[in-house]
Amino acid sequence: MGTSLCFFTISLFLSTISSFYLQFIAAAPDSKLKLNSRILQESIIKKINENPNAGWEAAMNPQFSNYTVGEFKYLLGAKPTPKKELRGFPVISHPRSLKLPKEFDARKAWPQCSTIGRILDQGHCGSCWAFGAVESLSDRFCIHFGMNISLSVNDLLACCGFLCGAGCNGGYPIYAWRYFVHHGVVTEECDPYFDDIGCSHPGCTPEFPTPKCARKCVDKNQLWRRSKHYGVSAYRISSDPQDIMAEVHTNGPVEVAFTVYEDFAHYRSGVYKHITGDILGGHAVKLIGWGTSDEGEDYWLLANQWNRGWGDDGYFKIRRGTNECGIEDDVIAGLPSARNLDLVREVAGIDALGDASA
Repeated sequence: MGTSLCFFTISLFLSTISSFYLQFIAAAPDSKLKLNSRILQESIIKKINENPNAGWEAAMNPQFSNYTVGEFKYLLGAKPTPKKELRGFPVISHPRSLKLPKEFDARKAWPQCSTIGRILDQGHCGSCWAFGAVESLSDRFCIHFGMNISLSVNDLLACCGFLCGAGCNGGYPIYAWRYFVHHGVVTEECDPYFDDIGCSHPGCTPEFPTPKCARKCVDKNQLWRRSKHYGVSAYRISSDPQDIMAEVHTNGPVEVAFTVYEDFAHYRSGVYKHITGDILGGHAVKLIGWGTSDEGEDYWLLANQWNRGWGDDGYFKIRRGTNECGIEDDVIAGLPSARNLDLVREVAGIDALGDASA
């Protein structure tokens, strides 16, 4: 009896495994077909542009004219942070007494800060989580300390390792900000981005490998350790739109992560909201302002890192106040530190340059 029951259990288990395997094999061709298809589709553009309630215009963005769905998915490298890990980071809110303008653009608020208006190119690497963080921190060094510097995405991407995720295979935005606090990040001049011309260079593949951490400046006259710039804090911002606006207005651009659908690749102008297509992954970008469209739709203003050939000269707007695609759920930032700023100490004196949180 026992032997028969055991044999029956094993047979049932093998049958279940076999059935699952056959289903997987049967599904694989469809999945592969989808991944190998073009990300840009005329049918998607037609559906959006003929929808009177879409609120935005779609187009065949030249940035992704030759990309497959699989190649596009690879760019979406923002991984969701496990909820239990988020407990270690404070959540910031701002006083409701703070008066905020109806429209705000960080480029206009701090015109002396050239980094705010830069549109970069992450190339063919899932490094959005690093770009959104480094760009925002660079802006905040200018806003708080008057320093126009561009910090190195490559330092964070290559040297944070498993503490931040998996490099070009994606990472966790909140851990990027923690890296700034504990390890700092060098300047772009010291360690330039490995794939700064995107996917047009010879040998570019759909899965570009994460660069190796060298910890040496390309200019041998510069010292890696002396080029480090630090953050003094890493925190999340409350998902209340009022708190997000107050944070940007007070301290500068922030990093946000959101869910990307197929139609987002086709964005050209207007206030984006998801209309059609499947979920493709998570993306991180820099939020620099807000406003209201002529049609009365509230929006966030964001800088992407897909070069200027995508979207509205590299920027996009997304619906504000409704948590569109989770845009208000995962807002992250930190403040710059005066630590290691030898040049600034010489010019202004250390007493005049305390941490931004002081």
